[in-house]
Amino acid sequence: MATDRRRNQASLVPDANPLAFVVSEQDKQTITMVEAALREKRLRLAYQPVVLSADPQRVAFYEGLIRVLDESGRVIPARDFMGAVETQDLGRRIDCAALELGFQTLAKHSDIRLSVNMSARSIGYPQWMRTLKQGLELSPAIGERLILEITESSAMLVPELVTAFMDDLQRAGVAFALDDFGAGYTAFRYFKDFFFDVIKIDGQFIRNIHRDGDNQVLTRALLSIARQFEMFTVAESVETIEEAEFLRGIGVDCLQGYLFGAPTLHPAFLSESERRRA
Repeated sequence: MATDRRRNQASLVPDANPLAFVVSEQDKQTITMVEAALREKRLRLAYQPVVLSADPQRVAFYEGLIRVLDESGRVIPARDFMGAVETQDLGRRIDCAALELGFQTLAKHSDIRLSVNMSARSIGYPQWMRTLKQGLELSPAIGERLILEITESSAMLVPELVTAFMDDLQRAGVAFALDDFGAGYTAFRYFKDFFFDVIKIDGQFIRNIHRDGDNQVLTRALLSIARQFEMFTVAESVETIEEAEFLRGIGVDCLQGYLFGAPTLHPAFLSESERRRA
């Protein structure tokens, strides 16, 4: 009788691991929030400038980072929801929304270049491919101002598919950036076949680089690889003048980070009316 009672009590516990249960419940709430935001079109791009190392007053391009607005209008950054949706259909719909918003921005502002994040999982997703095709048809040269960013971890899921996809789009003028370069996922036997246009060096190698000998050696090695394959280089997470000066000294092409501007829904290139609507 006592054994049966304990068994019945145990069946009331949703998960033997309390932490796993909490994480699962948080993911469910996140998914519900993102689904509602997609349904009600409460998604925006936050724009962060990527500046020329030689002249930080000049913006080379902006990165458009997807944001969700909750019911109160609070801005939720991607890091707070992408982990829960990345491997699901919902993640592909987020990629579609980001790309559509990116094309809208490029169509309105012909004087900027814009990078938009995507997952390699979206390459075979029909809605994303339709969004891409329709966006490229908005104007003859719009593809030449679009940069698609793919993380190392995502690119290595299906390297052969990524290389074929990149080859097709690069013929149309679209550029590709490898995000989080050096984070530990790249298989170098594939790297020489990727032909990325831009390499974004992961921020873990950039922080305190002016006084961290290990980061200096590693960043120089990554920079050497990029030069060998004639790839434009961007250092991520630049937060201090000392870091920027060191990176400029070793020849990094562009810098991105809070030192030059945080991601914002109201970038300088928007008109006053656009800022009010954002």
